[in-house]
Amino acid sequence: MSENMAGNSSPSAASTSDLVGQAAAQISTLVRDELALAKLELAEKGKRAGVGGGLFGGAAVLGLYGLGLLLALAVVLLDLIWPLWVAILVVLVVVLAAAGIAALLGRKKLQSAAPPLPQDAIAGTQADVRTVKDAVREGRS
Repeated sequence: MSENMAGNSSPSAASTSDLVGQAAAQISTLVRDELALAKLELAEKGKRAGVGGGLFGGAAVLGLYGLGLLLALAVVLLDLIWPLWVAILVVLVVVLAAAGIAALLGRKKLQSAAPPLPQDAIAGTQADVRTVKDAVREGRS
């Protein structure tokens, strides 16, 4: 802005009301920008939490299949048919290993999404507050 609201050419000639009006407009813009940043950051963290939750859900489904296979294995063991028992045991180990991997990946995704605070927006707001405080202190000196 090359000239202030009153049309004066130098900032020192601006009236207090002009300066307050400019500050209010700048603060309003700053607050809107920080809120937009917070919204974007929370949306991204929400997506990560959704992926982590989906992986945990997948782990639960695979765990249930593993339980079903474990029950089938118990039946086969009771029947003592060796080749079928070996086949079911191998499938059981593979399914439970997949469930474990999915659970670990889901846990990692959920941890990367926590805490669900907009940290970039908070840091920006804190920096803005420090800048305003410093400017007020310098103005009083």
